[in-house]
Amino acid sequence: MIVMTTDVRTEPSTTASELDMLTGFLDYHRETLIMKCEGLDDAQLRTPSLAPSGLTLMGLVRHLAEVERYWFREIMDDEDLPDLYSTEQDHDGDFHVTDQDTWAEAHATWLAQVTDARKVTASHGLDDVSASLSRGGKRFSLRWILTHMIEEYARHNGHADLLREHIDGATGE
Repeated sequence: MIVMTTDVRTEPSTTASELDMLTGFLDYHRETLIMKCEGLDDAQLRTPSLAPSGLTLMGLVRHLAEVERYWFREIMDDEDLPDLYSTEQDHDGDFHVTDQDTWAEAHATWLAQVTDARKVTASHGLDDVSASLSRGGKRFSLRWILTHMIEEYARHNGHADLLREHIDGATGE
């Protein structure tokens, strides 16, 4: 078993304001996902390691790029944007990677969406309500969206732990 030792994540403050606490935990989980992908080549990042599931580390990064875009830009700021990877024919296209998909593209797309999400967050207060309705017809406070994003990353980071361990035996937070 290999233990991951390259942990450069920023620990969230234990005494920060609510906004700084929420964004600190979200950034910590963002950094965790990318840490789980470090040191692997494209083929490994495209490897569905837990049959019969087709889930891959690259697919998780693509999915979270879609999720960042949806909650911050489409829901919070009411931008009308096309999906990044999903299509009418393949609603889970973010998870369905091919041999042509690369880490460089997936990571750059994810990073651009995180950058945009940070800009949206900085332009609102925690009590601000989304300009757009979700697919379920609800509006959400920025506080709710940040909390949901922490949950989304935490859940998928659990998947990433299992995928990474199966790929090369690396374990760690």
